[in-house]
Amino acid sequence: MSPPAPAAEPGASQIVWLYEAQKTIHARSVSGWFANWRWFFVWATQLVFYGLPWLSWNGRQAVLFDLASRRFYLGGMVLYPQDFIYLSGLLIVCAYALFLVTAVAGRVWCGYACPQTVYTEMFMWIERRLEGDRNARIRLDAARWGASKLWRRGGKHALWLALALWTGFTFVGYFTPIQTLWSQAFTLDFGPWEWFWVLFYGLATYGNAGFLREQVCKYMCPYARFQSAMFDRDTLIVGYDTERGEPRGGNAQRGRSGQAKPAALGDCIDCGLCVQVCPTGIDIRQGLQYECIGCAACIDVCDGVMDKMQYPRGLIRYDTQNGLTRHLSAAQRWRRVLRPRVVIYTAVLLAICAALAASLWWRPPFRVDVVRDRGALARVVEDGRVENVYRLQLMNASEATQRFRITVSGLEAMQLRGSGEASVGATESRWVPVAVQLPPDAAQRAGPGVHAIEFRIEQIPATAGKPTWQRQERSTFVVPR
Repeated sequence: MSPPAPAAEPGASQIVWLYEAQKTIHARSVSGWFANWRWFFVWATQLVFYGLPWLSWNGRQAVLFDLASRRFYLGGMVLYPQDFIYLSGLLIVCAYALFLVTAVAGRVWCGYACPQTVYTEMFMWIERRLEGDRNARIRLDAARWGASKLWRRGGKHALWLALALWTGFTFVGYFTPIQTLWSQAFTLDFGPWEWFWVLFYGLATYGNAGFLREQVCKYMCPYARFQSAMFDRDTLIVGYDTERGEPRGGNAQRGRSGQAKPAALGDCIDCGLCVQVCPTGIDIRQGLQYECIGCAACIDVCDGVMDKMQYPRGLIRYDTQNGLTRHLSAAQRWRRVLRPRVVIYTAVLLAICAALAASLWWRPPFRVDVVRDRGALARVVEDGRVENVYRLQLMNASEATQRFRITVSGLEAMQLRGSGEASVGATESRWVPVAVQLPPDAAQRAGPGVHAIEFRIEQIPATAGKPTWQRQERSTFVVPR
């Protein structure tokens, strides 16, 4: 913080500092029930993130977003860019899930599973191993540079960079086959885009989790700003019981642990540990603040202090604003938490999930796009037949080779030239040229102009009697004047 400016003489100019220097927050380590849950989510999310690209499925990477060939592999599913609707559905599900979780439990996502929180927790673990806990790090900051400070700081940043680059490497492994990427890593033979994204994502992780930390949550994340629109007085938050804790008083006013508490004092001993463990540096005793990410570190440390003082736990706890002010019981609080907006969010979320799951379940194993040949809309060939040429893109969304039968309808005596059958390999896409002809008399009866037709693409089963999928795609047939 900038030092206060000296009193200016009357009429003299005065410098006003509009920028307050950012103080480094050295969060104290904490253990407890909620800290264990945070580490559970660190392990769970990172095992999925780092491990998923290495899993195989039918001889290929199980999860791969192959942008070069425009294929997206999710286990046994093969998605094409035309399946973008499923990504839209997934984003809608995530948005409604965020609304629901926030309405029920505030910023609990931020405190436990947000990537910023998870990677900050990992980076801080490395920092504690090399530089010590809070007081040791503060002393190291104030110490002069020497061999000890150099190897501690240098070792910390080296491990941070290694973890960040491995994170960037893993991220790119979702878009480039990670086995290929791994073999290229030994010779640094990445392509230009691989180099860019490994370094970009790695350095972003290094900067956000190593340096920016709480500033991302306080100033950069939009969620901190619009969360109030999803909060109400029945949302679970990390709250301080003011009536129970105030007025505060230190140990000097209380005597030894276990002795009767003076009647004039509340349960808060004003130790300041709740501020020291807070990753965003706030004082939860000042009430609900947008900087609070709901990590519950202050609950863990306060419960430990209450145990030592032989006071009841819960001076700082998960509760609602109505619960804190009206002294609601747990049953009353939960009845109010399950209010109409939560029920509506849940119903909408379940409906969207059910629709998305049903759509994926009944999704056909192939897709078809029909494109007219722009070079020749219509032409007259032998025997006066009118011919239009089309290109059919057949996209196989399965792990086996498929054969298709193509037919066309819409005008009398219309027919395809050729066999009308095509074969497409597993997870492949193939353009099939198709010529549609109309006899002269049928063309005369139809008359010149544009006429609607329909292509029918039917899957030819490998075994007789097996159900088949079919698709109908509309197009137009041009009869010249």
